[in-house]
Amino acid sequence: MDLMRGSAQRPLVTFYDDASGERLEFSRRTFDNWIAKTANLLVDGLGAAPGGRVVLDLPLHWQTAVWIFAAWWTGQEVVLGRDAVREEDGVWVTDDPRSAPDWPEEVVGLSLDAMGAPLKDAPAWVTDYAVEVRAYGDRFSPYVHAGPQLTVTNATFSTSQLDTEIVSFLREHSLRADDRVLVTAPFTDAPSLISGLLAPLRAEGSVILCRNLDDDLMPRRIETEHVTAVAGPETPYANVRRLP
Repeated sequence: MDLMRGSAQRPLVTFYDDASGERLEFSRRTFDNWIAKTANLLVDGLGAAPGGRVVLDLPLHWQTAVWIFAAWWTGQEVVLGRDAVREEDGVWVTDDPRSAPDWPEEVVGLSLDAMGAPLKDAPAWVTDYAVEVRAYGDRFSPYVHAGPQLTVTNATFSTSQLDTEIVSFLREHSLRADDRVLVTAPFTDAPSLISGLLAPLRAEGSVILCRNLDDDLMPRRIETEHVTAVAGPETPYANVRRLP
């Protein structure tokens, strides 16, 4: 997926954490740079080769989206959540490294700190993403990879199968480049990933990822962020479409 289609300066991903009051916004260019840096870390720092696997044990967060695309750019199969693991192989990426199983060759810990602070009391065998990613370049040429691309709890999708699902979703829901989709559901399965990230970005729209959503803030956020659709819960707010 080419994230750089359209204006490079337009907002692509906006992130809120209502528990901390955090708000971050990324243009297409900035988000692309984060993906490239993470892809370089995967290849040059962690030795990832095409055909590998990256398990993402992460909450709804902008860094989760970065890792999904970085894994794909380097030819990795993305496994969403520990419950989807079928083979004990690959890089384990988590915000709770002490809960990681003992089989991964590499465990990457994310502090998810808004200011980029390192992990607190991280074990020596954990790669601290916030510390390590800074050293890597912000340019990367994505690999061409046609093998398994996504594994969820009950299914695995090839590149072509996932692309077919995205195109079908776009035809059914008519997302456009001016759509801004507010997302509250974590990426735990293919439908949540497609409706909350892949389809809006394929349509050249943008997403607003909301972690620890405060329902009382929903009406105001829909107004200030010019939300046109919500992916996740039922919403009673007028003029906002609900995506499955």
